[in-house]
Amino acid sequence: MKIAMLGAGFIARFYATALHSQRRKDRIHLVYSRTQQTAEQFARDYQLSHGTDDMEAAINHPDTEVVVIALPNHLHAKAVELAARAGKHVLCTKPLGRTAKEAKFMLDCVEKAGVFAGYLEDLCYTPKMLKSIEAVSNGAIGKVLWTKSREAHPGPHSDWFWNKELSGGGAIIDLACHCVEIGRNLIGKTIRPVEVMCWSDTQVHPIDAEDHAIGLVKYANGAISQFEVSWTFRGGMDLRDEVMGTEGSIWLNSFLRTGFEMYVAGNKQGYVAEKAEQHAGWLFPVGDEAHELGYPHMFSDMFDAIEENRAPMETFYDGYVVNAILDAAFLSAQSKRWEPVLLDDWRGEEATATDKASNSYNEQYDLVKKEILPNGVTKLILKDKKSGIIIQKEIPANS
Repeated sequence: MKIAMLGAGFIARFYATALHSQRRKDRIHLVYSRTQQTAEQFARDYQLSHGTDDMEAAINHPDTEVVVIALPNHLHAKAVELAARAGKHVLCTKPLGRTAKEAKFMLDCVEKAGVFAGYLEDLCYTPKMLKSIEAVSNGAIGKVLWTKSREAHPGPHSDWFWNKELSGGGAIIDLACHCVEIGRNLIGKTIRPVEVMCWSDTQVHPIDAEDHAIGLVKYANGAISQFEVSWTFRGGMDLRDEVMGTEGSIWLNSFLRTGFEMYVAGNKQGYVAEKAEQHAGWLFPVGDEAHELGYPHMFSDMFDAIEENRAPMETFYDGYVVNAILDAAFLSAQSKRWEPVLLDDWRGEEATATDKASNSYNEQYDLVKKEILPNGVTKLILKDKKSGIIIQKEIPANS
């Protein structure tokens, strides 16, 4: 398919690299940028037919089949509206909107027009995350009780990110959108997010938006999802995730420590990895950044979904739910209270069981814990079902 790339900045270049890598058949044929000079430079770099500073012309070009939006947050709604009006497939980078209201407008645009729409949430498509989601779906770790997702780095690349009016916020809108959607994928997208507690502050940078935040998202089934996001972290980009279930746990380190370390004594300058802050000493490069960040798997899913006439793994509706959760996080950071997640359009389960895990040992006792001691003895911690009294029982080795 022929793609119109809207945007020519950092994320657009990541997208272009992924889309044109390893003999992929879907290609960018033109690029839009807010300045003609930038558009032409991008076109030269990626060997495109031409670049333009006219967004509507790029979308309505007769060869354009798919519109990829890699623009600043405040331009997403306009681009989606134009793509929907033109009847073009549209893929939009994260976050979908600056607010849930804005995201809902975009969702309504594509659904009313009947066009395919995909939400480009790359960190849900990393190979490690896809494997984790599959394991959780297969019941490998039991019922998910808690997820924790962390993204921290020294701050974004472009000036508009630091402008609260253009971006919609700081580290929460930029990074927590990833963390929240990772949590939804692991807990279950049909499980309703109920309320959010969030702390945020502007600790380092002279900006109006927050540069550090920690939040908890509570779900209707009793699961909790935690996010830690920061523009104040020094030393590169830290991407980590944890999942705890009734029958197991998963730990992921996706970027800062990937098993690739290099010591450089000289002064030669060069690109190391996204958000890396040094070029000498111990460095932590990434073998294939686009792959490690999920871009190839993401675009494969999107274009396969178009061809197969199905929904992708990440949809505009998912982007809308994420924005609603972030709205609650912003409110909670101000009120210092749990704030409800307000969803005018909920498409998941209406009622979700919140039963606690129960492990019956026998008719009298529930099993609290079982462990084998160094001497081979099996110790059981048991709770009487009627009285609630907790006792311990030891079973000798080989008995």
